[in-house]
Amino acid sequence: MPVRSLNSSVLIWPKREQVVTALEAWAKKTKAVNPALCRVGYFGSVARGDWGVGSDLDVVILVEESKLPFERRAILFDLSDLPVAVDVLVYTAAEWERLTNRRAGKRWWEEVIWLSL
Repeated sequence: MPVRSLNSSVLIWPKREQVVTALEAWAKKTKAVNPALCRVGYFGSVARGDWGVGSDLDVVILVEESKLPFERRAILFDLSDLPVAVDVLVYTAAEWERLTNRRAGKRWWEEVIWLSL
């Protein structure tokens, strides 16, 4: 999270590279204990390069399968150690395939930057 610069009211926000590096470390550690994890990527302002003070990190996680409904899956992944707030979307591989085959509208998923696990 942002930290104060000495006694100043100025907040120092983590650099984009620090956030991505922290996400990569988290993804590798999580994959080691959760083999059902297929892919981890990020999108939004960090992926587009218009990241700034106050930005959060938008993360997409793909798992082989899940018995939980979509809206409850994110609780399985603790990203609280990352240096900024995180919004997480967790899809099964089959759901992701269906989602990315849609043709209409702006496709946010095309800007996802996938990490190496």
